[in-house]
Formats: sequence, C-alpha cells, structure tokens
Amino acid sequence: MIHGERSNGKAHGVVNTKLEVVSKMLDLVGYSSTNNLSGIKVLEPSAGLGAFAVEILKRLYESSENFSFNFEKSLQNIHLCELDEDISNQLIQNIQSYLDSKNVLFTRNNIHVEDFLQLQLQDKYDLIIGNPPYVRNENIPEELKGIYQSKYSTFTHRSDLYIPFFEKALNHLNCGGQLSYVCSNRWLKNQYGKNLRSLIANQYHVKSIIDLEQADVFDEEVLGYPAITTISNSSNSSNSPYSEVFDLKSFIEFEQNDNNSIQLNLNTPNWFSFKFNGYSFEKYLRKIEDQNFRIGIGVATGRDSIFIGSQFKNLIEEELLLPILTSKGVKSDNINWQGINPFDKVGNLIKLDKYPLAEAYFLSHKEELSKRHVAKKDQTKFYKTIDKINPKLLSQPKIILPDISGNRYIHVDKGDYYPHHNLYYFVGGSYEELCLLASILMSDFVYEQLLHIGNKMKGGYPRWQSQNIKKLRVPILNSIPLDVKESLMQAYFSKDLEKINSIVTTDTMETFEILEGQGVLFEEQTEYVKMNHDRTRRVGKGNFTPDLSQNRT
Repeated sequence: MIHGERSNGKAHGVVNTKLEVVSKMLDLVGYSSTNNLSGIKVLEPSAGLGAFAVEILKRLYESSENFSFNFEKSLQNIHLCELDEDISNQLIQNIQSYLDSKNVLFTRNNIHVEDFLQLQLQDKYDLIIGNPPYVRNENIPEELKGIYQSKYSTFTHRSDLYIPFFEKALNHLNCGGQLSYVCSNRWLKNQYGKNLRSLIANQYHVKSIIDLEQADVFDEEVLGYPAITTISNSSNSSNSPYSEVFDLKSFIEFEQNDNNSIQLNLNTPNWFSFKFNGYSFEKYLRKIEDQNFRIGIGVATGRDSIFIGSQFKNLIEEELLLPILTSKGVKSDNINWQGINPFDKVGNLIKLDKYPLAEAYFLSHKEELSKRHVAKKDQTKFYKTIDKINPKLLSQPKIILPDISGNRYIHVDKGDYYPHHNLYYFVGGSYEELCLLASILMSDFVYEQLLHIGNKMKGGYPRWQSQNIKKLRVPILNSIPLDVKESLMQAYFSKDLEKINSIVTTDTMETFEILEGQGVLFEEQTEYVKMNHDRTRRVGKGNFTPDLSQNRT
C-alpha cells in the first residue's frame, strides 16, 4: 500500500464503485451493447477489483452477439492499469470467472501492473473511464511528489493524487474520445484544481458534470464528495451543463436536461462564478473588500494543546494571557479558553527571562515545541507561535466566521476575543456596521452565492473559505436607506432569518429599483446616505447590545 492506510485499515485511494453507478456511467458515454463496440479502444487507469472492467467486457460480448464481430479479437482494445500486484491478481480472477463461461482467456498483456502516472503509454483511447484514487497530498511520498510535479503541470503543492490522473488520461484521448471519472468534486472549485480547470477549458470540452455529493455511490461509506465528470477531446462548446443529483435512485433515472442544470462558465478561472441577471439594483452590489473591510484568519500556534487551555491562571503571567475564541467557543456558552501570547504589546517576541512563570512552562514543553517547523528555523525562539499575534486585533470589533459550520447565525465580537486559526474574521468598520454586514451575510441571497461558488460539506452546507468570501457581492452598505438598515439590525439581533431574507431580497432591492425609476442617480443616493451616516452608526446601541451567548446553535 504505497500511500498508506486509511483509518478503517484499507489503503488510501482504494474505494470500489457500486455496479449501478458503473452501469450508468457507461450508458452516459454510449458504451452500450446496442452500439457496435468492436473498434472502441478503452482504458481504465485504476482498475481495482474490476467493477468497471467486468461490466465493460459484458457489454462488449453482448455487442459482439448483436453485431456479429469476433469478441475474443476485440478484447485487445481493452486495457487496464492497477498499481497493486495483489489487487491485480484478484482483478484477473474476477475477469476470468466471467470469461470462463465464454471459453475465452484474458491475457496479462491487457493489464499493466504499474503506476498509471509513470506508465509509458503509446496508444490513444476512445474511452478512458473509472474511479481514480483519492490520496491527499500529505499522504503521497515525497519522492513521488517530485516525479509527478516534473511530469504534470496540474499537480501543484496541495494537489490530491486524482488531479494528475485527469491530466494523463486527457493526454491519451483520441480525437473525439471521452474521459469519464467518478471522482471527488473538490477540484472544481478549490485552488489546487485551478491548473486542471485551465487545461480543460483551453483544450477540451466538458460534456457534463453530475454532482453526486449527497448520493451513496461507493461500496463503503466515505467522505468522497463524488461527481461524475465527462470530458471530450473535441472543440470547445458553450454547452457545459452541471447538475446535482441527491440520491442513487435519482442518478440511475437521470437524464441530462438543461432545465435542471446550470451552465458552467469555462471562460473564467472559477467555473461557478455567480451570474447576475442585469437588474438595475445590481449596480449597488460590491465585493466585501471593496467596501473597506478586511478579511483575515486567526492565529495558528503549531501546538494548540500547549498554547490554548483553561488552566493558565496563576500558571502564566497574566499579561501574557490572551482570551482566544475557537470554533467550539462560537458554538458553546462555555467560553473560558485562554491562549498564551508569546509576543509583547508591540508585536515583538518576549524575552523568557523576564517572565519566570512562562519560562518554566515553555521549558517543560520544549522538546515538543522544538519539533515544529517554525521552531527549527531558530531554536532560541522555540516558544513562538506560527503566526505573530497582532495586539490591535483583540480590541477591534470583528465578524467571526467558522470555516465549517451549519449555523446560519453570524457572530460579531465587540473586541473581547482573539480568533483562532479555524476562524475567519472581518474588520474595518464599526461594531454596528459589522452587525449590518453580518445580517446580510446570513441572508439566502448570500448563502446561495456561497453554495454556488464554493464547496459544500456533508449535509449540504457551504464552507466560509477566504477564497470564496472574497467573491461574494453584497449591497453597498452606504447605499442602503436608513429605515432598511434599522430593520436589518433589529432582525439581526433577534436572529430573525425570515425577516432578514425578506429585507435583503425584497425591501433593499426594490428600494434600489424605485430610486432608479425616480431618476435618483447612484452617486446621489450614496451621498444622501453618507449624510445620515452618524445616525446610522448609532443603530444597534441601547436595546440592541448582544453578548456572545447570542451566537448559539
């Protein structure tokens, strides 16, 4: 098992596809016994135990019966690749058990027991199909990473192993040939898939992508986030439908229908770029950073078990203690975590001899702290955190966004806590302005954008990732009429999501359209609101003063 074991004891990358999925995939690419398959050259890059291979041979045999060609001779068009020798032996047994009934021998010449990514292939194929291995970058041996990076432009420093499986297969398609993989959908939207998306958009045609994230398509339960991607080696086409299917039965019955799909925008690095419809109110939408807010991520320590806890009182000098907010804290009423801040008030690393309690504590953990990469650079600074702590950030009001959360309520910290590294934050406005922005971020208007441009987690909710947050477009806060702002603030503090949706999707947009109809120019409207800015900043004070416990699921 070259890439190690998973938690269940099985090898990384070894997950078998259900027969119903295999059968449907072959139907979708036209590899059906109702067609003459005698001349179709097929390759499966990661054959495993033969889920695809056996079904391919069955269809080829049935086609030979229907079209009267020599089945045994046509077997030379079927090629399989499998890295693991033990698995390849089982593969041969499974194939031969079917062929025995036909009195046909499947020779080993058809099976390559090698690493597909290093295999010297001379041929081109009409169909390359299968389930490539999913192996996270950190589980790939360093030696192999270097080899793959030299061979494949799509294999970046964070790429999963299935990425070069796409590139290699695409390079070996005949003109008009098709590639069809059931594979993780993560490359479609995240950063490490950018090079692959660019390659496909520039040289190939995406025939369809069927997202099966919620469907059970494998023989075991895995967090694979699968999608079936079909790409052809043909001229680019504007028709590249993306569909979502939510269970296995629906996939089996699936028919490609543009009415139930969206068209991918392959002309941009982000194929799922949110498309607006040309309404007049859209001129009042801007990206968040374009409205003078800054997006950041909290501190990474490199060893949370040492730097974060609830036991530091009287153990560490009080001035070094930092009230830190973790993702668990955002979801819990029990917020008593503290962090140790090894930096002084101006951001310089402290001298341990001036803090005897901290010195004793850090020295007791020196062996473990010194193993971190950040400490290896300079062992005299073994006690520093990966990220420098910004002393000003603690007191700033900030929106707090857990990377992964099913909670629709968004917390705004008044300046009481420092965020941990699994939390994103927005700073740049007053507490009241941030609450206003938070209410908009809770709306379906934003939620649908986030679902569209970012990856979804199990359960269907999106991730608040920086790369996706930066693409969101929200109403310009200075362009929202004062009475609408007040309504949004009240809805936010009462956690009334239904009212927020009504205001954002109806009241705000209709107000913009009415102003357009009355001939009020965009610049005039924003200037009018700026004149009332001081009053707006007072909204949220008095009766609307939530504490952290309001952000609870």
